[in-house]
Amino acid sequence: MNHKYRTFYFHFNLIVLIIIGYSKAVFSQTDTIKMEQVEITSSRIPSVYSESSRIVNIITKEQIENAAVNDILDLLKLAVGVDCRQRGVNGVQSDISIRGGTYEQVLILLNGIPLNDPQTGHHTLNLPVDIHSIQRIEVLEGPGCRIYGPNAFSGAINIITENELDKNLVLAIHGGAHKLIGGFVGYTQQIGKVQNYISFSKKQSDGFMPNTDFDINQFFYQSAMNINNAKIDFQAGYIDKAFGANSFYSSKYPNQFEYTKTGFLGLKLATKGKVDAVYNIYWRRNQDLFELFRENPPVWYHNHNYHLTNSMGANANYSFKTKLGKTAFGGELRHEAILSNVLGEDLIDSIPVPGQANVFFKKGKQRQNASFFIEHSYTFYQLTTSAGMLLNWNSDYDWKAYPGIDMSYLLNKKIKLIASINESMRIPSFTDLYYASATNIGNPNLKPETSLSYEIGTKYLVNAFDVHLVAFRRKGKNLIDWVKYPDSTKWESRNITKVNTNGVELGVNVNCLKLTNNKHFFIDYFSINYNYLNATKIKNDYLSKYALDYLKHKVDFSIKHKIYKSIYAVWSASYQDRNSTYIDYTTQQETKYQPIYLVNSKIVWKYRFLESYIEASNLLNNSYYDYGNIIMPGRWISAGIKADLNL
Repeated sequence: MNHKYRTFYFHFNLIVLIIIGYSKAVFSQTDTIKMEQVEITSSRIPSVYSESSRIVNIITKEQIENAAVNDILDLLKLAVGVDCRQRGVNGVQSDISIRGGTYEQVLILLNGIPLNDPQTGHHTLNLPVDIHSIQRIEVLEGPGCRIYGPNAFSGAINIITENELDKNLVLAIHGGAHKLIGGFVGYTQQIGKVQNYISFSKKQSDGFMPNTDFDINQFFYQSAMNINNAKIDFQAGYIDKAFGANSFYSSKYPNQFEYTKTGFLGLKLATKGKVDAVYNIYWRRNQDLFELFRENPPVWYHNHNYHLTNSMGANANYSFKTKLGKTAFGGELRHEAILSNVLGEDLIDSIPVPGQANVFFKKGKQRQNASFFIEHSYTFYQLTTSAGMLLNWNSDYDWKAYPGIDMSYLLNKKIKLIASINESMRIPSFTDLYYASATNIGNPNLKPETSLSYEIGTKYLVNAFDVHLVAFRRKGKNLIDWVKYPDSTKWESRNITKVNTNGVELGVNVNCLKLTNNKHFFIDYFSINYNYLNATKIKNDYLSKYALDYLKHKVDFSIKHKIYKSIYAVWSASYQDRNSTYIDYTTQQETKYQPIYLVNSKIVWKYRFLESYIEASNLLNNSYYDYGNIIMPGRWISAGIKADLNL
């Protein structure tokens, strides 16, 4: 057996023995274990939102239902420090970044389980859940490596789907311009001790321009069961997406097509007692077919791109309280593998591509990761300090520690000062390492990218107000970027970009009904968010593709107000000024992104269990680009109806 695999399995057996041994010791001391819900997951140590020393934006169920959007990605655009860039709308394909990081530097979780795709960040948001299934979304801004593990480089997004209704049926259908049609059914029922939730959804459209059609199908199942002193959660999901990828990766060949199939399984065991314990095991599988030519390929084009990735892992988290504070520790093991005809190292024997006749994977790569963490939190009068460290090992890289500390000080019952210093890291994707084409060349010798981040600010949380103001600085080292030298025609993946990112962020949320103590007040709530970024890199003689591609200014405003009785309206407006350029395909000239002004609206009528609505995205019909040369749709009007039946 290869030495690095022997090392991995040694660590695997070691952590399993530690977990089993410690579990027996813990459970033998515990007489009764009471279950309680953890409100947020911005720390290894359970805490409620008001106690957090970090910036965690919560998108609530009410905000999700009221938002003038039909998919999760458009919803995330409303979060303060989030930059969500679309190649295809309605959940076809999007890349997400936080605080000026790249689309590879954000960790996406579903009920605490990591879903990042090791092939490329373009597939990370292949989520098996529909927007109707979500209870809330937690957005951690800033490095989360010691909290969530590797790859939470610039932030993390945790999507929560818990449903507490005993018996409930939700039916929804919507349709609109460009032959858009979609449907959703979700059902919850308690059977004995098991609470079950299952949902199906579908949406499709002919597209707003040639080769922008899509067909998306989703399935999700979740169950929860209390057995004596433990709670078991199981979840499973599947999504398949077929879509015209007009100019997604090359404007020279706009007639591209992509088909992805993503499956997911997760099992969680949680206990409560003198020592709280949480165990997770999970598996994610993603299969991708990419066609550079959807039809009528030229004679020199011979093969489509085929990829199959598998990610599986197990983790354990223990936490307990003493007079000296709160302590948490644990570890995670993760295995990642890819089979491909273009990415990885040459296989000894080729492997048939599932679902394809006479097509074979000829390349592949496997790697393992082990991480261990410890964290301790202590409160002394108004001062709370939480410090910890992640120790990480990868089969391709050495051991490395990533420490961090968060602090908060209560000036009074309303105002809290916060500060933090954290190290973070990201392991290169298989695309970073191995992708090669006529215009790109990967680098199998890449190192993990790292950063050291500082943050200071204040939070005001009381009754009707939720306000935060922070300033931050991220010093990036060995950042992975695709660069081009003056005498080269190819973009190369390198560890040569050093970038310092500075930013200021303001978030204001006001609940007007609480503020006025009048449930009939005209305005229900409003929010104003502003984010400013400035990034600089060390001078060099190469052109950077991603390192300095960020939103310099971002302003978001949303408001919900009554119209008449059970009729209300929701508005959202966004201004985005991107600090980047792209090569215009028609002129071949370097072109600066123009500022974007977007307005979305939604008018809703509710009557008992029925809700009907009409909504418009890009209401002002502005022409804009999230990615160079890939134009986004103009005004898109749709309407729908939803029935929420408590059976």
